[in-house]
Amino acid sequence: MNGKTALLFAGQGAQYVGMGRDLAESDPGAREWFERANRVLGYDLATICFEGPDEVLTRTEHAQPGIFLVGWIAWQLLRARCPRFQFEATAGLSLGEFTALAAAGALSFEDGLRLVRIRGQLMQAACERADGAMAAIIGLDEAATRAVCEEAGVAMANLNCPGQIVISGARGALEKAVELAKGRGAKRAVLLNVAGAYHSPLMAPAQPGLRQALASVEVHPPRVPVISNVTARPHEDPESIRSRLVEQVTAPVLWEASMRHLLAQGFTRFVELGPGTVLSGFLRRIQKDVEVYNVADTASLQATANALA
Repeated sequence: MNGKTALLFAGQGAQYVGMGRDLAESDPGAREWFERANRVLGYDLATICFEGPDEVLTRTEHAQPGIFLVGWIAWQLLRARCPRFQFEATAGLSLGEFTALAAAGALSFEDGLRLVRIRGQLMQAACERADGAMAAIIGLDEAATRAVCEEAGVAMANLNCPGQIVISGARGALEKAVELAKGRGAKRAVLLNVAGAYHSPLMAPAQPGLRQALASVEVHPPRVPVISNVTARPHEDPESIRSRLVEQVTAPVLWEASMRHLLAQGFTRFVELGPGTVLSGFLRRIQKDVEVYNVADTASLQATANALA
């Protein structure tokens, strides 16, 4: 008997100039979604996704709605090609959690897109208020990384997969943490090219505005379980979804624990939707023998549709 299938949605950092362009050029349905997004937002997000420049696309206020949009379109095109395809859960990394909620029917496409645009603007403003940074710690376990964070005064931000944890905080403290991690046997400890200290207390100024934005949209009970980044367990009712999404801005992303929960529930097939294949890579580090597919462009769409058919 086949195991269950989960959809996975990319998070910030997966963006690249040109994302979604060949989908739009080859599929009128994709083009219509890009045009619809431009109308919802009141500016030309499609051209920023297709043409950049990179420094404009990587701004949090553009990257977040851009990744949400490309992930959503990848999902719509896969559904159109595989009408009998069934899935039993969704999950998304950080901003990808909003796409996962939309795919599960908890948020409308329009509300999801507007929310991640607002979230991106609020987080961009929080980045500009504090000189924060993030670093990837490779080859150090969770306990050792936590000890480094406590000593340096920074936060655990993303627990992605065995041997890869991202930490976050004020730049000076983070540079100290990188040196401590190297001294304690990390294979690599490198600062990341990001705008600020995501998933740390430095993002707290973004929370009141996001709470207000979430209060103004309709949130429905998801049709399938959607895994929360904060708890690594399925979301519950609409009110707790709103609370968890606000909490998620400063809380660590428990990605490895989220995937282990799905694996323990009998999920054996995962489809990553949106730019890049970062989540597929994490999953293979967590469990080598899972079935993993992705949809990021026309080639991967065709390959995944063929495999699922």
